[in-house]
Amino acid sequence: MDRRRFVQTLPAMPAALGACPRLAFAALSESDAAQGVRAALERGVSSAVSLLGRQGGFLDNPKVRIPLPGALDQAAKMLKMIGQQARVDELVTAMNRAAEAAVPEGRAVLADAVRSMSVEDAQRIVTGGDTSVTDFFARKTREPLTAKFLPIVTRATERVSLAQKYDAVAGKAAGMGLVKGEDADVRHYVTGKTLDGLYLMIGEEERRIRSDPVGTGSAILKKVFGA
Repeated sequence: MDRRRFVQTLPAMPAALGACPRLAFAALSESDAAQGVRAALERGVSSAVSLLGRQGGFLDNPKVRIPLPGALDQAAKMLKMIGQQARVDELVTAMNRAAEAAVPEGRAVLADAVRSMSVEDAQRIVTGGDTSVTDFFARKTREPLTAKFLPIVTRATERVSLAQKYDAVAGKAAGMGLVKGEDADVRHYVTGKTLDGLYLMIGEEERRIRSDPVGTGSAILKKVFGA
């Protein structure tokens, strides 16, 4: 190819490269594509629930450990300096234990989302980036999981007297603009952070599948994500 013809083809190259994932998806049968994506979603859910829905799942994992929000986290450092570390640690532990108790209850909602996945959903997941699974689950399940997790988190935090103290202090801090309004209630704050951690861990499993589909030992995952 001479220089002129090569230069003339350059504008078309990005579009062609961008189309490659979609062409790969189109080459798969609709059944294979859907089956592969469902397998990836189910693997992600199983891994995330197993990792997070046990004692220490949140508390001992720095990636998802739930801290006090915003200015309260800074205030906690000062409280520790004046001998209040035990109380701060008790509250942080209680928040993370509540998250650990809630996660297993979300398995059925996540499974329903997998079963209801459309061909368009599958296409977005296969051709999307590293967060496509997280985006799918957040879009399909964040609202129903919030409704399911909130009562569980509420029961767990009500067993700890510090929950009321948290609400009182955080409410004042929110009124001063130091803490976001939704973070002023420990139950809603923990519920939101529980979902964030759940989606994060599902996304990590997705990245593992995408980076090494052969290593999963699954023929359908190799076929769909190996493309």
